Amino acid sequence: MAAPSAAQRIVIENAAIATVDAHDTEYASGHLVVAGNRIESLGAGKAPENLENVVRRIDATGHLITPGLVNTHHHFYQWITRGLATDHNLFDWLVALYPTWARIDEQMVRVAAQGSLAMMARGGVTTAMDHHYVFPRGSGDLSGAIIGAASEMGVRFTLARGSMDRSEKDGGLPPDFAVETTEGALAATEETVKKHHDASFDSMTQVAVAPCSPFSISTELLREGAALGRRLGVRMHTHGSETVEEEKFCHELFGMGPTDYFESTGFLGEDVWMAHCVHMNDSDIAAFARTKTGVAHCPSSNARLAAGIARVPDMLKAGVPVGLGVDGTASNESGELHTELRNALLINRLGAHRESALNARQALRLGTYGGAQVLGRADNIGSLEAGKLADFVLWKIDGLGHSSIADPVTAIVFGAAAPVTASFVNGKQIVENNRLLTVDEDTIARDARTEAQRLARIAAQG
Repeated sequence: MAAPSAAQRIVIENAAIATVDAHDTEYASGHLVVAGNRIESLGAGKAPENLENVVRRIDATGHLITPGLVNTHHHFYQWITRGLATDHNLFDWLVALYPTWARIDEQMVRVAAQGSLAMMARGGVTTAMDHHYVFPRGSGDLSGAIIGAASEMGVRFTLARGSMDRSEKDGGLPPDFAVETTEGALAATEETVKKHHDASFDSMTQVAVAPCSPFSISTELLREGAALGRRLGVRMHTHGSETVEEEKFCHELFGMGPTDYFESTGFLGEDVWMAHCVHMNDSDIAAFARTKTGVAHCPSSNARLAAGIARVPDMLKAGVPVGLGVDGTASNESGELHTELRNALLINRLGAHRESALNARQALRLGTYGGAQVLGRADNIGSLEAGKLADFVLWKIDGLGHSSIADPVTAIVFGAAAPVTASFVNGKQIVENNRLLTVDEDTIARDARTEAQRLARIAAQG
């Protein structure tokens, strides 16, 4: 899968490089050569001489190059409901916000997706995902709006097409008018996969089957969703083991805990990843390791909703694939993934393993290669290696916030959020000096405020 020899090349030199490859190879001062949309070569010292078709040279002195960050769990639509229900646990928070969320429409979702993507992209995210599960009747083409926003921004993207069919009348949490029928949800999900999913090596858009959570979906939707995902050859995603309330709910309704329930429906496997996984016992972790089920760890959201501390060190030791997630910005108002590197490390050190829970390089791996594993794309993104897609970030580490930290990886994980001098996706630059090149941030900010106010008015009218 090497790049064509005639491809235009970008040469970057004089940077510290953390490849996050299988050997954690690093270069104190090295080079990276991009040919087309692929990484052609990298290594210590200067780039090879006499390279043809070099269209740009970058002196990256004072920078660390890493793989682009990979976000594995998010809810873009929540960008326009930030700052609400700030002192609630998960169940109370959902009950408070579902009536508002159930009134979203296509314009709101498009603008919210733009805001969510912009915040992540300018902070080093090159691959994003969105778990969208609220589809009010008559609200328009929400999946198309989300995918369009990602395409416009130039970010690699996975849409986890969510669904809910268990409403209040069936013992679930969403209002009755906020859910789909089981048959309708499955049909719409299949249509979305067939219309938008690209399974190619270079793919910019992929789609996953993603029923929402045990307390908002029927067992039939979960079981049939797993069957649909495998028939179509795409990945599956849902929320799992997020709170003690969810565990109690599963025991009362299904007579078993969340992990056993998921396994009974076929919703564990190497083609599945689960958000949160906070309340996992040894048996649960062993089941995830045995089935190679992935985890999207969302430390800030877990703290914001007082859900608890996920056992990430134990998961990693058992061989469970783990990536990082922002989660929806109604439970993580910052919306940034690069701050999750630091939060994952610090919060996990409050757990049983204390100072040995995670180190800086493990945190960086969670946010890059671990995320690529979880999304099923570790063969083409997540590490800096010849032949992989050219998704990478130049972090400025010679400024006030980082210059006195000798180790570059420690600087970006333990230190303040490092400025992004440049971010590349598929060989194309999308960020320069912390500003997006593909869209206008000020316009997005204005539009987001307008749509947030419109949604608040509609929700207030009932």
